[in-house]
Amino acid sequence: MIRALFSIAVILSVFKAEAMARDEISGPVAAEILRVVDGDTLLVEAQPWPQQKMEVYVRIRGIDAPELKSKCEATRTAGHDARHALELMAAQSTRIQLMRISGDKYFGRIVADVILSDGHSVADGLLLAGLVRTYDGGRKSPSACGS
Repeated sequence: MIRALFSIAVILSVFKAEAMARDEISGPVAAEILRVVDGDTLLVEAQPWPQQKMEVYVRIRGIDAPELKSKCEATRTAGHDARHALELMAAQSTRIQLMRISGDKYFGRIVADVILSDGHSVADGLLLAGLVRTYDGGRKSPSACGS
């Protein structure tokens, strides 16, 4: 009985892993930046298929920018700095590639690696500048003000 239950658990975990893999599109999907929302979110016009375009919000995978609407002034300032840096990147490279695209926990938004036209990762650039923190989708760590 225990052996049968273990076998079923193993089979279900394989199917779950395969289903999760199908939920991610490897890309690349060409896109144009329409607007920088904050330090880790863009509004883009993506072209997932020839002659098909769609507007979608993109959460940049692997990073978390300080919140613009934080109660903490230092966090708000840091959030504006991150957004400004992302705006500068967007001004130099409005055409981007989206890679490893998946759904986000918020309806209508996706999570993706964002690659600039020069081949550089947006997340890596913001991390190297010290403007954002790494983020794996889990619980966020407290800001400088403790919230």
